[in-house]
Amino acid sequence: MPWSPQTVTAWLLTNAASAKTLDDLTQRLGAQLAQANAPVWRLRFAMRTLHPLLAAVGTTWENDTGPKPIVESTHGLETRGGYAGSPMTTVSQSRKPFRQNLSTLTADHHEVLHELRAQGGSDYYALPILFGDRVAAVMTLTTRHAGAFTHADLAGFDAIATQLAPFVEVLRLTTLSSAVSEAYLGKHTAKRVLAGEITRGHVDTIDAAILISDLRGWTQLNAERAPVRAVAVANSFFEVMDAAVTSEGGEILKFMGDAVLAIFPATAGQQDAVARALRAGENASSHQTDTLRFGMGVNVGEVLYGNVGSEKRLDFTVMGPAVNLAARIESLCAQTDYPILMSHAAANLVSRTRQVGTFSLKGLPAKETVFAPGPLVE
Repeated sequence: MPWSPQTVTAWLLTNAASAKTLDDLTQRLGAQLAQANAPVWRLRFAMRTLHPLLAAVGTTWENDTGPKPIVESTHGLETRGGYAGSPMTTVSQSRKPFRQNLSTLTADHHEVLHELRAQGGSDYYALPILFGDRVAAVMTLTTRHAGAFTHADLAGFDAIATQLAPFVEVLRLTTLSSAVSEAYLGKHTAKRVLAGEITRGHVDTIDAAILISDLRGWTQLNAERAPVRAVAVANSFFEVMDAAVTSEGGEILKFMGDAVLAIFPATAGQQDAVARALRAGENASSHQTDTLRFGMGVNVGEVLYGNVGSEKRLDFTVMGPAVNLAARIESLCAQTDYPILMSHAAANLVSRTRQVGTFSLKGLPAKETVFAPGPLVE
């Protein structure tokens, strides 16, 4: 039965703008193609992204199964067999469509095409989604119809791709801004910034547990090792801390040279926040080795959370006496040989602690009694 591309393009003009993600657009467009009786078994989009961990994201709809898992590809994608020499690569580089009848494949054709043929595919069409001078994404369509795609089908897909371009570009930029913001600010802080909290002096007072950690022997490490190897150690430290903090619902706000500043908002109360911070600290500490040594200071209290900086350069961070005390307590870890130390305020919320001592801390008027976690942290 002939299908009308115009019904799909008309739907795009009135509905595509409401798609929240590329996957959302993929699933909704796939359903529209099916409703229009388009001879499409499989619809896929691949989009490059600017992210420190990911190189591309792929979304897929299949007529018989619906949504498929989103595929996130890490850097180095270009050297992998699934991408190198693939139709996706060909389209991205040439900026022109690629069509292949899957019934005439030879051993020289890319493995992706053979995989689609093995799943019953009979024809394959890939085309660039062009916006300005860039390839915003690549769209591929596969059919299982015995007669393969007709020229009218391909013309219809081309028309749909043209209409898709501005919507895909908006989603690409949305994905890019979210990815970069989360990578440099943290997930929760990025949401606040993208929601419009970008004015200098826009700060909130929140209750939180604060964890500050510092890599031991950093100066010596830089003197004894090549810069690349020293940075590798620092990255290992940051990875350990990030995994431990995020697993307990905390967020790293800042990597400060060889140190980490993290917070655990007290949304369920200060006791819960301190417990999460200490669990994160003990988790991280279990990864210490002879070459990866670090200390952690924990405190709890009110902090100022928001935008500070100059007129043209802002930072989203936490400030206040509670943060300063956490930093001073962390500096005692090397002196006392404890991996985790906490303030009196934090210790009051923990059932098992051991008193380490009372210390005069730089910049603070009164001495502070410092504690370490007991055998069990609750």
